[in-house]
Amino acid sequence: MATSTFHTLGDLQLPRGMVWDDEFAWSEVQKSAEYSVTGALLVDAAVKQAGRPITLRGDSDAGWIHRSVLEALRALAASDAVGEHELTLADGRTFNVQFAPVEKPIEAEPVARPELPPDAYPYVATVRLIEV
Repeated sequence: MATSTFHTLGDLQLPRGMVWDDEFAWSEVQKSAEYSVTGALLVDAAVKQAGRPITLRGDSDAGWIHRSVLEALRALAASDAVGEHELTLADGRTFNVQFAPVEKPIEAEPVARPELPPDAYPYVATVRLIEV
């Protein structure tokens, strides 16, 4: 599997240091159980078809993202919130994703507190996506 120095979301390059935070926090199998009126346990199970969360998260010491990329991500989320985008991780894995249906699919804080940050100023960001 080929590796790269960055992840890509469509044409946007995201830092490789942004880690897939919830990679193993999701199960493909959905189960529910309840008791019938006779007292028998009824278990319903199905395989999920989509919706796996892919949360890319930077940290205070890794995965900093430039302000210009954040602005491009925000514009993409605003203009095409339910459209599909190809995410390619730095390790070569690819996923069809869209921005997660949450109030804040993109969150970011500057590394320091600049008064007028330039386009290349670093931020610690979280980008919430779901596989479709």
